[in-house]
Amino acid sequence: MNFDGILFFPVTPFDRAGAIDHDLLAEHVGAGVVAGAGGVFPACGTGEFHALSAAEAGAVVRTAAQQVNGAVPVVAGTGGPLGHALEVARGAADAGADALLVLPPYLVGGTQAGLVAYVEAVAAASDLPVVVYHRANAQFTPASMRRLAENPKVVGFKDGAGDIGAAQLIVRAVADAGRADFAFFNGLLTAELTQAAYRGIGIPLYSSAAFAMIPEVANAYYRAYVGGDEERRLEILDAFYTPLVALRDETPGFGVSLIKAGLRLSGSAVGGVRAPLVDPTADQERRLAEILDAGRALL
Repeated sequence: MNFDGILFFPVTPFDRAGAIDHDLLAEHVGAGVVAGAGGVFPACGTGEFHALSAAEAGAVVRTAAQQVNGAVPVVAGTGGPLGHALEVARGAADAGADALLVLPPYLVGGTQAGLVAYVEAVAAASDLPVVVYHRANAQFTPASMRRLAENPKVVGFKDGAGDIGAAQLIVRAVADAGRADFAFFNGLLTAELTQAAYRGIGIPLYSSAAFAMIPEVANAYYRAYVGGDEERRLEILDAFYTPLVALRDETPGFGVSLIKAGLRLSGSAVGGVRAPLVDPTADQERRLAEILDAGRALL
């Protein structure tokens, strides 16, 4: 599976009654594709996978897949309790997804053999290939990733742990398994802050939550990044991403909440976040607006 460009993680819009607004979701996804997304990841972290039922997740993926219409790969989220993960995986396949991003299992910590078995069970649930999400209670050793890489249905690895040394060893272990086709992503929150380091260990792709709310700035950063314009990349990093990360770190869950707030500030009625996440205060929204204005001023 090939990706060329920023990996786009759309939000899941909710109407005033708390139901999914599929018309607005289609508009949001379509705008991201037009803006140059290299792949669309619906019903994942930024899309509040944790708060969606299996039926809702399937419906979100269907809307996204229909809107994308084959322009770029559509990778749907799954994970949590194993039974739920299997149901969501099958639903994503029926909805037209091209692959699955396997989020960690619910709450419990397992052995490496157990984590491998979890991924293998999800991979076996449908015909879709899977990307392993390495974070929280699902962190894989190089040996485990080498074993998973021997399964042709496991096609990628997304790092959400931030241990550069461990990620480097995993990249080498997968190469040792002969998988030149494997896709590696930097999946840390606001990945632009760390992407220069990840590129150095052979992980050139990254997910961008900022792309969902302000694609013009995310694209300006991406152009500087791929073009080797370090002065421009650092200018955008200092003026936009650094203050954004500082605001994000004030409140748990703001990796999602701020993106929805940014969209609302831009006139898109995507609604708030579902519990247990919380929306920004009025003061935090005011500071977010200033950060967004600073980003646009760079253009």
